[in-house]
Amino acid sequence: MIETVNLTKKYGNFTALDSLSLKIEKGTVFGFVGHNGAGKSTTFSILSTLLAPTSGTAFVNGFDVTQNPQMVRKHIGYMPDFFGVYDQFKADEYLDFYGASYGIPSDQRKKLIPQLLELVNLTSKKDSYVDLLSRGMKQRLCLARALIHDPEVLILDEPASGLDPRARIEMREILRELKNMGKTIMISSHILPELAEMCDEIGVINSGKLVATGKVEEIHQQLQANKVLKVFVIHQIEEAIRFFEDIPAVSNIQVNDQKDNLLSFSFEGTDEEQVYLLRKALEAGIMISSFSQEETNLEDIFLEITKGVE
Repeated sequence: MIETVNLTKKYGNFTALDSLSLKIEKGTVFGFVGHNGAGKSTTFSILSTLLAPTSGTAFVNGFDVTQNPQMVRKHIGYMPDFFGVYDQFKADEYLDFYGASYGIPSDQRKKLIPQLLELVNLTSKKDSYVDLLSRGMKQRLCLARALIHDPEVLILDEPASGLDPRARIEMREILRELKNMGKTIMISSHILPELAEMCDEIGVINSGKLVATGKVEEIHQQLQANKVLKVFVIHQIEEAIRFFEDIPAVSNIQVNDQKDNLLSFSFEGTDEEQVYLLRKALEAGIMISSFSQEETNLEDIFLEITKGVE
């Protein structure tokens, strides 16, 4: 559905995108992770036919973005990180304008627009002027705009940027519904950890280079060699530290400043070896009230994978 082959974008001596190659299958929700300036928006702009690559190729639903831009635009719904709105329009008029721009007949637009407003939870705001809507409502309205021509592919650049917690939850629910509708979604977001359960695959980009890609579970497994374990110890904190210091697979032991009976440390080993470690600690007389593995989210994955990457 989406494919890039050695996609590169240069501005003079600066390389914004460096030989990006990825493939996203139909119906996949693909999360694009990267800090500001990593190359996410550049990629999205090229896929949306708004920016020409310096070299390499990109395809959407089989159409080359440079050779067949008009066909690409028929198959995508693009939501940029910053967008313009026509403040003098009411919400339904705004969607009607864009529907007409796509050549959708008036009678179809009259049926379609209420459905889109319901999908993005803006039915009650159909007669409200765009400039009076909150930021979250404007974001949802622009998502409805991207859906006006029923595209198969959605390219969403930071759709939840700047939203308050409630608006983020609303946006996440809408995206989940779009996933259930079978849309292929490529999404970047600073709050991607909150969307982790939605993403089938993620790609990590750093300084224009794709440094990791795969299913969320696979990326998690890449970090399993360096788990962080947390151990609550009753009274015998010094004995516990000495015990764990003697374990070759244990490193970076730290004592929590607020809870001096809480230890955390890195552990290089399998789940079975983790169970064995706990058993040996108990056999050594270490009184442990809690033993757990620190959860790894997509932010942790990003920091770990991009560590030392220039």
